[in-house]
Amino acid sequence: MAVPLLDLTRQYAYLKPEMDKAVLAVLTHGKFILGPEVTRFENEAATYCRTKYALGVASGTDALMVALHACGVGPGDEVITTNFSFFASAGVISRLGATPVFVDIDPLSYNIDPSAIETAITPKTKAIMPVHLFGQMADMDPIMAIARKHNLKVVEDAAQSIGSEYRGRPAGSIGNIGCFSFFPSKNLGAGGDGGLITTDDEHLYNLCKILREHGQQPQYYHRIVGYNSRLDTIQAAILSVKLPYLRQWSEKRIEHADRYDREFAGVKGLTTPKRMPYTTFHIYNQYTLASPKRDAMMAGLRKAGIGCAIYYPVPFHKQECFAYLGYKPDQFPHSTKAGNEVFSIPVYPEMTEAEQTEVITTVKALLA
Repeated sequence: MAVPLLDLTRQYAYLKPEMDKAVLAVLTHGKFILGPEVTRFENEAATYCRTKYALGVASGTDALMVALHACGVGPGDEVITTNFSFFASAGVISRLGATPVFVDIDPLSYNIDPSAIETAITPKTKAIMPVHLFGQMADMDPIMAIARKHNLKVVEDAAQSIGSEYRGRPAGSIGNIGCFSFFPSKNLGAGGDGGLITTDDEHLYNLCKILREHGQQPQYYHRIVGYNSRLDTIQAAILSVKLPYLRQWSEKRIEHADRYDREFAGVKGLTTPKRMPYTTFHIYNQYTLASPKRDAMMAGLRKAGIGCAIYYPVPFHKQECFAYLGYKPDQFPHSTKAGNEVFSIPVYPEMTEAEQTEVITTVKALLA
C-alpha cells in the first residue's frame, strides 16, 4: 500500500463546502488586497496565539525579514540562531546585511541549545532567533533570561509550530515578536504562500504594519523603505476556514506520533523524536526519526511507496553561501549528526490506521 508523506486533497475534500464559499465570497466582493477577511483572520490568529496583535504578510520568510527589520537588525549587526533549520532562518539575516551567528542544537529536541548562546554574544549582537523546529518549541525560559541580561530582542521563528506550547504559553507569544508560515504543507496551510507576525508590543506591530506596505504611512508618504508583503485576501479567507480545526488536527498528529513512539520503542538503530519536559503541546509538523542507516532506509521506504523526506540534510555552517563565515566542518557535531541521520515519515491527521500500520511494518522490516 502506497502512503504519501502528505495528502492535502483529503483536507480539502473534508472542508470543500466551507472553503469554496469563502473563496467565492472574495471573488465576488473583489477586495483582493487587504480585504475584510485579512483583518478577520489577523484578529482570530491573535486570539489563537494569545497575543495582542497579529499581522498577515506574504510568506513565512517575509515574516522573519519584516520582524528582524522592525527590531533594528541591519548591516553590521549579528543575529544568533540555530545551525539546523530551513534556509530562511539564516537567509533573512544575510538579506538584511547582518551576520548570522550559528550555535549547535540540543541533540534531543533538535532545537537551539540555550547553553551555547551566551558565549556567541558579542558587542554586535542585536537579536536571538530561536527556531521551534518540527512542531516543538525551543527552551524559551533560559533564552529569554539571556536576552534580558544582554538587552537583546528575541524573534521566534515559529514557522513550523503554530499552536505548540511551552509551559502553557503558545508559540509566538514569548519573545518580542513571533513569525509563522502558512506554506501549504504546514499544519495550518494556505492555498499558496502566506505568513504571520505576532507581538504584544504596539510599537513593533505598527512598524511591521508600515514595513509590509513599502514603508508608507499615509499612502504615498514613505518614512522608511519597506516591502511589498501582504497576506492575500483569498489566503486569509482559506486560513479562517481552517483555523477552528487546527487544534483537533494537531491532536490527531499527536495520536499518530504516540502510536509511532510505542511501535518503535526499543527498535535497534532507530531514534524516535523526544518530547521535552517543558513541552505542553507538540504539534508534530513532522515526525522525525533518526538512524545511522538513514539513506538505505529511505531508499527502502520509497521503493515500498512510503512517503519520506529529509529535514534538513545540510546544516548552515556547511552551506556554500556561508563559507565566508569561516566555520570549521566539525564545529557543530550535533547539527552535523542530525543532518546525516534524520528523516521524516507521514504523520498528517487524515492518514488512516491502515496506512500508519503499513508505515510501521515497513520501517521495522527495513531494520530487521
